[in-house]
Amino acid sequence: MIKRIAQTAGFAGLVAAIVLTLLQSLWVTPLILHAETFEVAEPAAAMEHSHDTASAAHDHDAAGGHSHDGEAWAPQDGWQRLLSTGLSNLVVAVGFALMLAGLFTLRAPEKTWQGLLWGLAGFATFVLAPSSGLPPELPGTAAAELLLRQYWWIGAAASTAAGLALLAFGSNWMLRILGLVILALPHLIGAPQPEVHESLAPEALEHQFILASLLTNAAFWAALGLAAAWFHGRGRQPQ
Repeated sequence: MIKRIAQTAGFAGLVAAIVLTLLQSLWVTPLILHAETFEVAEPAAAMEHSHDTASAAHDHDAAGGHSHDGEAWAPQDGWQRLLSTGLSNLVVAVGFALMLAGLFTLRAPEKTWQGLLWGLAGFATFVLAPSSGLPPELPGTAAAELLLRQYWWIGAAASTAAGLALLAFGSNWMLRILGLVILALPHLIGAPQPEVHESLAPEALEHQFILASLLTNAAFWAALGLAAAWFHGRGRQPQ
């Protein structure tokens, strides 16, 4: 059983990671790079405005030297960024695939297409529900305190997982009603929001990024669920 779980997670995670990386490189990453141009242009414009005074010129030299020496390493655009993104996606995909494979030992899908339902449940749990309160953000977007957002995200994901489980596997209508209440609870509480909603990128670009992120993740979870169900089914056939 452990071998089947490991094989299912490894192969399904690899397939889903490839799908996610390809979609991100074609659709999501170009939007992020576009948004980063606005993030870089903002301090550059402010620096140019202050360059008219002698004191501002001195500050410019000092700040420039500091940022050059202390800047953390980041992958360059191109193959470095693609490789870094792909490896990160692989780690995340295998982790989620391990979760699915573990759940399959409790209630295995009888048909490969049923893996799609598991994948969509994962998408609703880890992407759709949290994104309804904390949508994907482009660089340069104002956000609430990180710790508060993390707590709300975890609560939304846990509530969605528990609510969906009660709706799908609840033995009576009272459990299903409880599932609906648990599903709605984090959204009734509300996600933490910044004091002022602002972004350096245009609003149209924000909407494109949110749509691209959601659809890309939906494709990832669909591929992960289908691949996990298929590989898990193959592992049972020889017995």
